[in-house]
Parts: sequence; C-alpha cells; structure tokens
Amino acid sequence: MSPLPNTLPRKIDGVVETLRAAVREIAPVAFANSLGAEDMVLADLIYRYIPEINDFTLDTGRLPAETYELLEVVRQRYGRAPRVYFPRTEAVERYVSESGPNAFRGSVELRVRCCEIRKVEPLRRALQGYGAWVTGLRRGQALTRQTLDDRVWDGVNGLYKINPLADWQEAEVWAYIRAHRVPYNALHDKHYPSIGCAPCTRAIAQGEDVRAGRWWWEQPESRECGLHRSQTGRQA
Repeated sequence: MSPLPNTLPRKIDGVVETLRAAVREIAPVAFANSLGAEDMVLADLIYRYIPEINDFTLDTGRLPAETYELLEVVRQRYGRAPRVYFPRTEAVERYVSESGPNAFRGSVELRVRCCEIRKVEPLRRALQGYGAWVTGLRRGQALTRQTLDDRVWDGVNGLYKINPLADWQEAEVWAYIRAHRVPYNALHDKHYPSIGCAPCTRAIAQGEDVRAGRWWWEQPESRECGLHRSQTGRQA
C-alpha cells in the first residue's frame, strides 16, 4: 500500500465519522454511486466500515462500456455492487420519437429533459424511503459546487444530502485510490476526470476544468444534470 499524504488520515476519519453520524441520526441512508473516482473512494469506505448504508447507481442506457466493466469489477472485488435503476422505457421512447436520439445537443432545454428522463426520475425512485443520501460531490469540481456543505437539506427530494468529500482535493482522491488499490473507471487514464453518458462526455485537455468534458457545448454555469438542484433552482 502506497503512503498517504499527511492530510488524508484525518480526512478519512472525518468521512467515516460523517457517514456513521448520518446512520445514527437520520437512517436509513443510501449512497448514490456514479462509479466516478470520488464515488469509488466512498464505496471502498462504506463497504469496509459502514456496510449498513445501501448503495445504488443509475444506468441511463447510454453509459460508456468502461463504466459497465467497472460495475462488474466492483462486484467481484467486494462481493457486493450497487443496485441498478433504469429510466422508464416509455419516457425514453417518447423522447427519442419526438426529438431524436441525440436531441440533447440541440438546446439546454432538450438536454435537461433528457437528463430528467434518464437520471432525475430514476433518482427519485431510488431515494424513496430514505432519510439521507450520500454523494461524492467536491467543492473543487465545478463553479456550481464551490459553496457545497457536507450536510444539507435536499428540499427537492425531501431528505438530507451528505457530501463527505466536500473539502477533498482531487490529488487526495487519487492518493486514496492508489494507496488502497481501489478499482476505478479506465477512462480516467484517458483524461476523462468526470464521466457521465458516453455522448455527453469527452476527454479534457491539459489546463481545462475537471468538468470541461461534460456537456462541453454548453456554458459552464449550465453543466449539471439536475440531480443536485436545490429548491431555489441553483445547481450544486
């Protein structure tokens, strides 16, 4: 196991305590695992220290092959994998019939509608019955996340949102992954720091923002899928 940066032991302890506190105070708790680098850190910690937290992932139907491969690696490595939620077939069929399979590039409105069908509605189903959900969001990921707190009330979904990695730096995420040999998406090694649906994700160039490869045809302030929308409409 590789040595960890001096900052990490304290931060790891903080994540575990944050998650345990959520279980004590607002159980049941669910972990929304996007299978990105941050979420693989959380998966490793949850599976090892707080296994009572249930986990799920959203299969939009347009994920890269590498994401499906990672899901199987997780199952083999931990003997457990996130429950998979899919979009409603009728909604996808209607959207594609009316607007086309790649209509999301036509306007922000069409892209947000696609995300609503493939991500937001399945998320609502996945969160039913829970008191809190855990995410891998970090403040350093995007302009829309710079004021992120580690515990917030999610008024849209009616439960608490726990962001235990809010103050982690990207280097700390990767230091943990390397030190504990945590499996991760192979696209990260091809300059994909943030991975979503295949047609909406590209590699980034040196010096670009870590989320520059998500919906790159849009302005930075609109590059969210709606999973983290607040009651005021602000994205997190």
